[in-house]
Amino acid sequence: MPEFAPVTTIADLDMLDGDEMTDGYLAGYRDAPEPGSDRGRSYWHGWRNGRMDGGHAAKDDAQAQLARAVYVQLNGH
Repeated sequence: MPEFAPVTTIADLDMLDGDEMTDGYLAGYRDAPEPGSDRGRSYWHGWRNGRMDGGHAAKDDAQAQLARAVYVQLNGH
């Protein structure tokens, strides 16, 4: 199991690779096992969110914090 810090800020999110996040998201949505050390943080972040959206895991504090930051940036409040 890789040891990555959850993404909680937009600045952190902007540093991740979009294609890898998408690949991870699709795997997580299908309830694939947690990625190993052969995958990076971008994939892992996507996998975490895909698991949540697929109904395989509950939203955690880090995901809620990032969602709030994105909401504020998009809506200005």
